[in-house]
Amino acid sequence: MAEIFSREIQIRWADIDANRHLRHSAYYDYAATLRMLFFSENGLTTQKLEELQIGPVLFREEAIFRREIRLEDKIKVDVTLHCATGTYSRWSFRHTFTKSDGNVAAVINIDAAWIDIVKRKLTTPGEFIQSIFDKCPRAEGFFFTTPEKKV
Repeated sequence: MAEIFSREIQIRWADIDANRHLRHSAYYDYAATLRMLFFSENGLTTQKLEELQIGPVLFREEAIFRREIRLEDKIKVDVTLHCATGTYSRWSFRHTFTKSDGNVAAVINIDAAWIDIVKRKLTTPGEFIQSIFDKCPRAEGFFFTTPEKKV
């Protein structure tokens, strides 16, 4: 199994709400940043996406909030592959936000696919993208699914 891909996140003042904790939409922003960082560090840069004329498209984002995150908190966010079709044409990532004391503050789940940006249709990625997913750390309980099943 691949090593967990995670990064410490610096909480920004702009992401704090009137209740003095991390605003709900910031969780989604941090998760998206980490996903794209994972792809980029594995060779799937924005330039490569443009070259391949393909892009990720989200169908669902879900946040499960467990603990407040405040400006001073030290947070680590990870990305793991929860499930996917065998060709990685559809896939689900899970992001876990963990505080420095080890408590899980939130979990973000996303369901996504690949879109051909010229045809504006869903597509199956080529070997290059498939090889990146082969290296992606797997969530506990990871499984392969079929396109007919809802991912």
